[in-house]
Amino acid sequence: MLKVGDRVPTAVEFENHDGSRFTLETYRGHPVVLYFFPKAGTPGCTRETRSFAEEYPALAQRGVVVVGVSTDSRDRQHSFAAQCKASFPIVGDPERRIARAFGVLGFLGMARRVTFLIGPEGDVLEVVEGMRPGPHVEAALRRLAPAASRPGP
Repeated sequence: MLKVGDRVPTAVEFENHDGSRFTLETYRGHPVVLYFFPKAGTPGCTRETRSFAEEYPALAQRGVVVVGVSTDSRDRQHSFAAQCKASFPIVGDPERRIARAFGVLGFLGMARRVTFLIGPEGDVLEVVEGMRPGPHVEAALRRLAPAASRPGP
């Protein structure tokens, strides 16, 4: 798995839920939240994606790009993005190329819940790992959009 200080693989091609294609090089100069989740439509993944969708305006206002990835198909991601009201890319990775490139391919061939906070030049600033979705969104806000962070409990 990539760790803090590593450069992200910018040549890996992503296919958005709407069919458009891009690489992380597209977002050079912008901080990126790249979050991997196990399976579209499951309770934790839905909660995480909806949370990112709710916070996306505050992140985008600060120039932060958000991209979600799971090993589901593009068609599944298309309906999942609509269900969660996500206006950022939700990427299907059924061939598991992206999950392998980032070292997050887990049990049963699904991506583990891992979020990479990536700096404007493509270096990993922080890695958040764990099954609870809340800390992933909180870390993105704290690190990349501090003025948007909400006070903790």
